[in-house]
This record gives sequence, structure tokens and C-alpha cells, in this order.
Amino acid sequence: MASLSLDADNLWAYQMTHGDPGWDTYPTYLDALADVVLPMLDDLKLKITFFTVGQDAALEKNHRAVAALAAAGHEIGNHSFRHQPWLHRYSLDEIHTELARTEEALHAVTGQRPVGFRGPGYSLSPDVLRALMDRGYEYDASTLPTVIGPLARRYYFRSAKLTEQQRSERAHLFGSARDGLQSLKPYRWVAGPQSLVEIPVTTMPLTRVPIHMSYVLYLAGPSPAAAYRYFAGALRLCSLRRVQPSILLHPLDFLGADDVDSLQFFPGMSLTGARKRETVVRCLRMFTERFDVVPLRDHARALAASGSLPTRSLWQVHSPASSLVPAGASR
Repeated sequence: MASLSLDADNLWAYQMTHGDPGWDTYPTYLDALADVVLPMLDDLKLKITFFTVGQDAALEKNHRAVAALAAAGHEIGNHSFRHQPWLHRYSLDEIHTELARTEEALHAVTGQRPVGFRGPGYSLSPDVLRALMDRGYEYDASTLPTVIGPLARRYYFRSAKLTEQQRSERAHLFGSARDGLQSLKPYRWVAGPQSLVEIPVTTMPLTRVPIHMSYVLYLAGPSPAAAYRYFAGALRLCSLRRVQPSILLHPLDFLGADDVDSLQFFPGMSLTGARKRETVVRCLRMFTERFDVVPLRDHARALAASGSLPTRSLWQVHSPASSLVPAGASR
């Protein structure tokens, strides 16, 4: 078994993190994304998880797109309300509010109450996990076991227009090299009688470099053949190492600079949308030929039912030292 998800980060979320003016008018491309992605997934006979931002679901201009994702039979996951990658700095009460606002907005538009969560920018802390457990979530999917987080952050900051305060808030964007020590295989977070399944975003076994589609597309720019070999090799390694892969998609895997010219600072945006979609479809066909691909909710439930998941204490989460504070302690 394997799983597939898409973080439905909207145009304004990228602009906010990048420090671009005008993000707070919440510009959107969700209609265009839904119109492209849903027929493609239908052709591939795939049901996946869309991690959706609460702020988008709360705005009427996005209701058609968000509702369409659920109406097509896909799982809707919680991706926070404000999509701030410094979620690990929130207090426990702030985290509960963030989750609750998203739950309410998503339920109002889709009729689904999310049972899974992915933090914006892979942001995670013990308090986030505690809040998820308290609210009855079945799984988290926020860990990214890779060694290249600092390099990705440096690349991003080089083009960003940020104040010193904003750089401080984003100081842990994409994680640290230490994240490469995290497990590739699913496990269960445990805090007393409560627990939560963790399904990491899969990276390359052994080398711990990313294999999700944004990185494959970056390689496809100079050499499509190299990109396909890279992804196929990653899937073979997952099989050999008995890793059940959980592959991640983003909206910009389907939209090129010809679709969204304001995000040209992102890697891979030199490719047209059509070229990206052709590459993604070919990779997803490889994926479905080798694995039984399901939404994360189904993957998590199958793993939980197996009864064989290793366990980890809540306080073993890799997060900035400032967030490693027991719930209720002063900050």
C-alpha cells in the first residue's frame, strides 16, 4: 500500500511566505487547479488526500473548487487556517483555535470533518500533536525526513523580500538537517492513553533526498529522462527497503509560469503547465503500477489495524528547541 496527497497551498499562501505585497487580498488559483487536477486523477482512477487551508474554505470565491474536491470522492485534510509555517511557535490554545476554525470551514463547504493533518511548511511541535490527539485526529503527515532543509531554505530566502522579523518567523522553514534522522516508515506518537499515527512524507531511502513531484519536475527542466529515472529508482528503493511510500503533490506541479506568472521564483516554474502535467501523469502511472495507492486516511487506518507500528513519545518530535515546552508551561 502507498498514499498520495496534495497540499492545496493557494497563491496568497506562497506570496505571504515570500513576503510579497497584496497577499492579504487572498488571490486564488484554486478553480484553475481543480479544473486541471480532478479530470487527471479521474483518468488515473486515483482517490487522494487534499490538505486544504481553512482560510480558503472560509472565502466564498473558493467554495466551488473546495466543494468539487470532496464531491469527486477525495479526502479533505486539515492544513491549518492561516498557513503560517511558524505554527510550532503557537501556544496550545492558539493551535486548538487554528484547528477548530479550519474544521468548521471545511465542514461547512465539504461536509467532511478532517481526520488528518499536515502542518504548513512541515511545521510540527509536541503541542501540535497533543492538540491533534485531543481533537480526535487519526493521523499526522507533517514529518519530512530529509537532509536538505537548510539548502531549500537558503534558496528560498535568496529571492524573498522579508524583514528581519519575518526571517526570524521563517527561520525553521523546511526543517533542519537533523530531520534526515527521522524514520521513513510510519509509527505511532503516544502520550499516555492517547496516540496518533504518523505517516512521513517519503524521501529517498538511504540518501534522504526529496522525491516528491516538485523535485522531480526541477530535474525534468534540463533532462526529463533523468527525472523519470530518478523517480523510478526511488520507487524501486522503497520496495527493496519495505517502505510504503507517501508521495506529495503541490499545485505548482500542475501550473506553470504560463498559468501563474507571479510565482516564477519557485523551482521548476520555467516549465509550462502542459509540460508539468505530462511529467506528473507519467510518474503517477509508474507509482500506481508498483503500489496500491490510496488516500492517507485509508493508509493510516490500514497501518493502525496492523497493530505492528513502533511507538514514539510526544517529546521525540524534531522541532525547534523553543517549542519543546510541555503543555501549560510558560513560553
